[in-house]
Amino acid sequence: MDPVDIVSLTRSLVDIDSTTGREGECGRWLADYLRSRGWFVNEQRVDDTRFNVLASVEQNSKVAQNFSSAIVFSTHFDCVPSFFPSRVEGDKLFGRGSCDAKGILAAQVAAAEQLRRDGESRIGLVFVVGEERGSDGARVANDAAHGSGSRFLINGEPTDNRLGLATRGILRLRLRASGRAVHSSFPELGESAIDKLIDALIELRGIPMPSDAVLGQTHYTVGLISGGVAPNVVSAAAEAEVMFRTTSDAAEVRRAVTPLERLVSIEHVLEVPPVRLKTVPGFDTAVFPYTTDIPFLPTWGDPLLFGPGSIHVAHTADEWVSIAELHAAVGHYVTLARALIRQA
Repeated sequence: MDPVDIVSLTRSLVDIDSTTGREGECGRWLADYLRSRGWFVNEQRVDDTRFNVLASVEQNSKVAQNFSSAIVFSTHFDCVPSFFPSRVEGDKLFGRGSCDAKGILAAQVAAAEQLRRDGESRIGLVFVVGEERGSDGARVANDAAHGSGSRFLINGEPTDNRLGLATRGILRLRLRASGRAVHSSFPELGESAIDKLIDALIELRGIPMPSDAVLGQTHYTVGLISGGVAPNVVSAAAEAEVMFRTTSDAAEVRRAVTPLERLVSIEHVLEVPPVRLKTVPGFDTAVFPYTTDIPFLPTWGDPLLFGPGSIHVAHTADEWVSIAELHAAVGHYVTLARALIRQA
């Protein structure tokens, strides 16, 4: 079997719109591609239209149970909006998902193929849907992995070809303020929910947040805010969603913001814990402030985080990845896998 054409594979994947929720066509193309190269593939159903793509070197009716001896390469093939197709300009391969994470997926397939050509059968592929909106694909994949015996999970996200030491977690909270609507010419007769929300957000700025020697200081962003019905009406309701990038147990943040409850109600929306990661000597390392599927894939083994591309261009209107970095990543993935196989 010829080596993987990493640029062609990346472009083929990028040119299929797989915005989260619409991954079905891309999943079918990927599954057929891997079968054409001799992989045994399981299309693991996530919902009526979407599925994860799990592949092994040896045939097994339950693919997850075949990863009994070592290494799983994993990433996601869903993307954020808005879709735009691939193009190549010099060393840059542009397109939605080129960096996050279809180029990574292509590099992982190329590395797995090289290992297989060298006689290594103790490898598998776990490519999931839904990473960008709650990791529902990873949760399904994790349930299937119980008893698989997989020792190590090499997860792919844009890390500039560095190994991750740790990733921050997230805590998403919704702050809701209630008031009493009246005509704005008599504001003293009402109670402004917007004013309460603003007061709470200003007070939030002064609340000390937990920190960690490796991950640094917890920080947050007010990502969404809404309230009121008209300019001439004192607002009866207002809310904001706040995303904390956590460096410790999220309970510490929830305790820190408790004083705000005299102004607003606080609703828990989403939590993903920080993760400490396995490393291998000989690689540059870094701490990353974003979250990944790794917290939702614990049964696939000790996690590592590595991938070509920069998070700074992921999700942007002109997303791209360096072709040279993609090719370099293949060799790095092979080196990582061999080091981990020796440990296994």
